[in-house]
Formats: sequence, structure tokens, C-alpha cells
Amino acid sequence: MNKLDREFYNRDSIIVAKELLGKVLIHETDGQRISARIVETEAYMGVEDKAAHSYGGKRTPRVEIMYGGPGFSYIFMIYGMYYCFNIVTREAGTPQAVLVRAAEPLEGTELMSQRRFGRSYEQLTKGQRRGLTNGPGKLCGALSINRSFNGMDLCGNKVYVEEGKSGNFSIVTTKRVGIDYAEEAKDYPWRFYIEGNEYVSVK
Repeated sequence: MNKLDREFYNRDSIIVAKELLGKVLIHETDGQRISARIVETEAYMGVEDKAAHSYGGKRTPRVEIMYGGPGFSYIFMIYGMYYCFNIVTREAGTPQAVLVRAAEPLEGTELMSQRRFGRSYEQLTKGQRRGLTNGPGKLCGALSINRSFNGMDLCGNKVYVEEGKSGNFSIVTTKRVGIDYAEEAKDYPWRFYIEGNEYVSVK
């Protein structure tokens, strides 16, 4: 399958967030390919978005990667324990990004299961299987993505996104999750997910 190139990411975050749905996130690790179909994303629109880490042009060592250009990973931690995987969009100097909130496991489910639950995939209940990757922290845990991946080139060969199989699906557009601090921005309809997919985090 075709790997997404830098030009794909070099666009408005809302466009990229929608078009990432159905694409396949891949981590090549220890000679094994782990992959999951992206089913839920959120767009963060930079300096004018009160929910974005770069709101108001904020520049700290943590957010600096978002100012550097498209197609790189931005990893941050929430609640002091969960990592979130974001993809930087737009040209250098415009700090936008897309949060990948949830995905549907495809390859490497045994490894995902061991990393998330410490047991075989076959031993998992249906609910636990759904729980492998149905949230941003769960997704990072299953795919072994942590802070050391911050700033990784997603056009490289370790963590990247492929086109995936073509297929028809409907996109649900709604407000983002967990950003009640963001005043009016908490209600912006910048979260997108594949309608009917069981791995979506919040419906």
C-alpha cells in the first residue's frame, strides 16, 4: 500500500483529520508490523484554537515540534500516565495538528494484547478486544508509542500511515472530547469518526 507523503499532511488540520479516517497507522517494531485502521480523529487549529497547545502562539520545548512543518509526530501525556499520538499538519510556522483518538486493530493483535493486558488475544473478552485501541492512550499503549517518538518523521519507515483499503463509510462530525477548559472552542465541531465503528471512543 502507498505510504502517505508530506504533501498529504501539508494542509488544513480539519481536512487532514477527515481524510485520515480509514487510513492505516503502522509501527514497525522488533521485526513485526503492528497496524490499526484510524477510525476517530480531532483537529487542533493552532494559534486561534483555545484547545490547542499552541494557542496564542505559545512556544515551549514541548510544542516546538508543531512549528517545524508537516508530517511529524507530536506526542504528549495526559493525566500523568497516558500518551497521545498527534500528526503535525500545515507548513512550518503554522502549529496545527491532528489527534488520532481511536483505531481498529488489524495486524499484531497478539502483541497489542500482551502490551495492554499482559495476556493472549484469544483470552480477551469482546469488550477487552474493543478496549485495545478505542481511545488515544489505549492506542499508544497497544502500538508501543511513547514520548520517545515525539518529533518522529512519519514519512520514514518506523511509524507511518498508509492509504489502506478503499471502502465506503459515513463520517460523523461532532465536538471534541475532554476540553471543557477551552471556552467556546470546546463546542467547535472538529472531531470526526467513522459511523458505526465499534472502536470509536465516544459516540
